[in-house]
Amino acid sequence: MNWAELFFSAGGRASRGPSLIAAAVLVTLAALYEAAMGPTLHWITGWFVYPALIYSGACVLSKRLHDRGRSGWWAVLVLLAVVAVWPRPESFFDFLFVLVLLWALVELGVMGGEPGTNRYGPNPLRLAAA
Repeated sequence: MNWAELFFSAGGRASRGPSLIAAAVLVTLAALYEAAMGPTLHWITGWFVYPALIYSGACVLSKRLHDRGRSGWWAVLVLLAVVAVWPRPESFFDFLFVLVLLWALVELGVMGGEPGTNRYGPNPLRLAAA
């Protein structure tokens, strides 16, 4: 799988390594954007930057969820949690979103994918080894 497919396609499966690298790239891009833009430019350009970051994040999360045998629609919950606590949690309900992010970290960042082929496609690690 190439990087363009990882960032812009929600179909198929992605192994843990490339998914974690892609997630780190997206979070770094969001942090750099936040740091570089002033309030006025942020308001204008954010309408273009954030949808692109959220779309790419949904694609990366969807592929990783598929590798775990889960529906890609769970990415909506994870992205909602990221948006709710960005850049830091502030209210009690943010605590619930932090729990969602902890679940996602364990489920998608620590646990391996399903061995063999599942309903979303063949195991990406076996494709790389072949």
